[in-house]
Amino acid sequence: MVNRVAAVAAISVLLVGSAEGGVKVTAMPSSLRQGDTGVLVVTGVPDAKLMEGSVGGRPLIFFPHADGYAALIGVDLAAPLGSATWRVGWVDIAGNPRKAAGTIKIKSRKFPVQKLSLPGNLVDLDRATEQRADREAAQLNTLYGMASGERLWRGHFTRPVSSTGPGEGFGARRIINGKPRSPHSGLDYSAPTGTPVVAANRGRVALIGDFFFGGRTVALDHGQGLYTLYMHLDRVQVVEGVLVERGETIGAVGSTGRATGPHLHWAAQLRRARVDPAGLVALPVRD
Repeated sequence: MVNRVAAVAAISVLLVGSAEGGVKVTAMPSSLRQGDTGVLVVTGVPDAKLMEGSVGGRPLIFFPHADGYAALIGVDLAAPLGSATWRVGWVDIAGNPRKAAGTIKIKSRKFPVQKLSLPGNLVDLDRATEQRADREAAQLNTLYGMASGERLWRGHFTRPVSSTGPGEGFGARRIINGKPRSPHSGLDYSAPTGTPVVAANRGRVALIGDFFFGGRTVALDHGQGLYTLYMHLDRVQVVEGVLVERGETIGAVGSTGRATGPHLHWAAQLRRARVDPAGLVALPVRD
């Protein structure tokens, strides 16, 4: 489970040019693990223009926050360890360019190992099925590359399904029928077939599909490159293009696709970074 952020931790800031107005750049938390989601906050710049930046080469998309701006940071579950450089640039109210830079530490995270046994036809795919799976993966990859400037999510994120326990398996190194496979990029919630699945936050239905691996799937675009996915659904209760609110029912738990039983696979992508969706529930910036 992702660590809970109890306080704001400042990191070193290097300002090039004037720091008039008490400009401050803060990372919450001050270090991140593989698969974590954090926030970079720039305060003291209420009238800044053209705010932009990056962390580890991945672009940031800022939204107004307090007397400045904030942007979500996504650390891929396989991100390299060590220090990642963050950079922020903006134009102040007088039209002068300003910039700041610093580093944030990316720490390792211990992921579980899962050993599964599945029917051979679900693991060693025939050519037609493999081509289908490749097309579906490309479709999702194209979706993850789209990042609108509009921020749709508001307030806290919520778990998408009622469950007796926390979701399991994010980042798990899977061994299926004795062979290592790609890491598990979401959380699995066990629940009976037909259990309602709700939107974790406000977003637009960007894609509805029936995939070989994920079964019936809904992808929500929360804006600014943040997507949540809901897989193995028994049924879907929304249509593409509609805007849904946090807590609105979008489908029901099932076992479609490659699944060993009824459950919800909940995943999140932040500008192509595979992040733990539980980290969204713990976001320290929610306005």
